[in-house]
Amino acid sequence: MSTWTALSPSKLHQLPSIVAYGATDIGTVRTTNEDNFLIDAALGLAMVADGMGGHAAGEVASAGVLTALREYLTAHAHKLADGGDFAAADPDATWSDPSMRAVGLLHDAIEFANRSLYRRNMDNDCEDGGGMGTTLTGIWRPAGQAPFVLFHVGDSRLYRLRGGRLEQLTRDQTMYQQAFDAGLFDNLPPRNMLLQAMGPSPAVAPEVRSQLVQPGDVLMLCSDGLHGSVTDGEMEAALGGATTASLAAICAQLIERAKECGGRDNITILIALCQDGPI
Repeated sequence: MSTWTALSPSKLHQLPSIVAYGATDIGTVRTTNEDNFLIDAALGLAMVADGMGGHAAGEVASAGVLTALREYLTAHAHKLADGGDFAAADPDATWSDPSMRAVGLLHDAIEFANRSLYRRNMDNDCEDGGGMGTTLTGIWRPAGQAPFVLFHVGDSRLYRLRGGRLEQLTRDQTMYQQAFDAGLFDNLPPRNMLLQAMGPSPAVAPEVRSQLVQPGDVLMLCSDGLHGSVTDGEMEAALGGATTASLAAICAQLIERAKECGGRDNITILIALCQDGPI
């Protein structure tokens, strides 16, 4: 893994059929910011990561996983255009849908990024299941491909605002969510106890799927520093006025609101506005 530094600056980024803006804040309690976000306009890639490990290790984990995933996609995205290794892997051509090839490539990229961080943990003499780790949530729209691909590990989230209604598109991979889904409503585990994270284990099972969006949709990626403090109603109201010119102000507004609510964690927000054109 070649780069372990802070990533994308807070500025407008023009991706295929969307414009995106991201911002991150240390919050009111933490002494370091272990969150990171990455926007790569050329790849059509936007993602956030919430690191863990303390003593700057979380920042190393989040930046490293985002960078490794981008490096893998940069090296292999050309396979989507010409069939690449997918054709050889599927001689009966039963898996020819470009969106499904993109899903498969993202699975490979996440596996590569996870192995990279896991090896670093092992080099630091960490036990299996220990060491630094990070969540990972993002969207990818390969050039020339119609659907977006959603990918997710941990408890950072992807939301979509459509027609004034906010919907959570990811499912938290936490013990709390698992217990809640099982119908347990008393004595629930803490909300931040992850079932999965990038780095501590040699394998990870991400959620990866194609996701159709429409012009006018607003997509928001965020760490739990936002969704753990700010209500869905407040996020819905803030995103309802999203325009290209207002994305920075909305990020600042939501970060300030999270800090007003305590801001005990780092806060990262990435908003993407879907524009006219084939999506």
